[in-house]
This record gives sequence, C-alpha cells and structure tokens, in this order.
Amino acid sequence: MIMRPVLLTMGVVLALAILLVTLFWLFQRRLIYYPSSAPVPPAVDVLPGAQHVTLETEDGLALGAWFVPAGPPKTSPPGRAMPAVLVANGNAGDRSLRAPLAQALVREGLSVLLFDYRGYGANPGSPSEKGLLADARAATDLLAERDDVDAERIVYYAESLGTGVVTALAAERPPAALVLRSPFPSLAEVGRLHYPFLPVGALLRDRYPVAEQVGRIRRPLLVIAGEQDRLVPPELSRRLYEAAGEPKEMVVIPGAGHNDRALLDGELMIAAIIDFLRTTADVTLDE
Repeated sequence: MIMRPVLLTMGVVLALAILLVTLFWLFQRRLIYYPSSAPVPPAVDVLPGAQHVTLETEDGLALGAWFVPAGPPKTSPPGRAMPAVLVANGNAGDRSLRAPLAQALVREGLSVLLFDYRGYGANPGSPSEKGLLADARAATDLLAERDDVDAERIVYYAESLGTGVVTALAAERPPAALVLRSPFPSLAEVGRLHYPFLPVGALLRDRYPVAEQVGRIRRPLLVIAGEQDRLVPPELSRRLYEAAGEPKEMVVIPGAGHNDRALLDGELMIAAIIDFLRTTADVTLDE
C-alpha cells in the first residue's frame, strides 16, 4: 500500500525529466540564438561613411553587412590598403548595435566589417554552428577581395558566442591576430553553468569547442573578460586563455558585466586592443 504512492511519484518525476530533456533537445537553438529579425537601418544613417555590402555564402545565402573604411592617413595616397577588423557578433541583436565599436576602431585607423549571421537582421536562413562558420567564411572572402584592405592585416574580433565562430574560422584561415571578448572553453560548459539540472554535454547539437580549436592556432591572441560578467564568467575566459599557445594576453575590465558598454566600446577595452595590435600582434596601424 505504501509503495504505490512512491512508485507513482517516481513515475511522475521520471516523466517530467524525460519531457524536459525532450523539450531541450527540440528547442535548444531557441535558447542559444536570439536573432533580431527586423530589418536594420541604412548603413549611412548609423555609421558615417559606411557602405552596405552583401556576403555570398557557400550554401547560396545573401547576407547583409556594412563595411566601414578607415580614414586615409595624412601621408598616404587615397586607396591605400588598410588593416581591417572582421567583427563576429554574439548571439543577439544585429550589426547596428555594434556601430559604437566600429566607430572606435575606425578612429584608430582600422577598417571594419560588421555583418549579421543567417537569420539575423532580416537575413535568410536559420542559425547553427555550421551555418555561422559559413557566414564568417563569406565575410573573410569579401575582405580579402577588397583593394582597400590589406589581406595580411585582417584581425578577427568576436564577442561571446561569436568567439566560437571566429576560433573555428581562425583554425582554417589564420588571421593577423585574434581578439576574443567574453570567450568560453566550450558551449557545453556555459550550458552546464546555466542549466545544471540538464545533461547539456550529451544533448547539444551546436558545441563550439573553442578551447580545443584555439590550441591549434598560432596567431597572437587577446582575451578580454568582464570582471562582473555573469553570463560568461571571467573564470571560463581564463580557462580558454590557458588552453591557447603564445603569444597571448588577457585583460579583465574592472566592474564590467556581459552586456555593459565597457565591453562594447569602452576606453579601457579599445586601448587594450590597439596596444595589443601595435605591440604583441605587430599589426601596423597607419597614423
């Protein structure tokens, strides 16, 4: 008589657990990707001098992007090939939200490419690990083909989820330097932090094994973390940093949370990036 309620309770708990796991499996990409589907504003309305460009992916998608040329150096002829930064977004919003970052980098003599992944910013397609890597390949193709970009001075910059995208890209197509803001060792480790009650490692379709990939990259690496980041704590970024080879640097921005302005275009972060490019990475910036 006593066992029946116990067995019934156990059965209900098991059924709920199976239901929870099943829902996570089916809808996990909605927990990972938060695309902004609304059209982005015209480039020139957000960034003076920006050009709308289109990325053509290997699987036939046309993706919207903005190229922002660096101002020509005073002593250089017009049209000179300049160093450029490919910016890979995190898992939310669209390229217009990264306009302050682009402005800060352009002021330092860098051209910038802002692009939206498939499914973001009114782009066609649905986001996935494989798809986002294809999108990043298309972005490097565009930069490498431009006469006003020095293909030997292309820097990959990424935030959060984008660090998984550009690390995989860098393993295939090494950049002049790699800057990772709020990186993580793997998506599974971030998932276990936020969903400790689920077997995340066994269920993930998109894995982003950043630490595994970064160990194969022999390019200068800068890791930037926010001291108060709760989404990707600095301890996770530190573990990624330790998995990387030399040369490398790590900067922790005091008091900064994951989505704070300090980790978008904050003075400390921009100064750290420029100093790293000029010294450790030896990416010459035209004055």
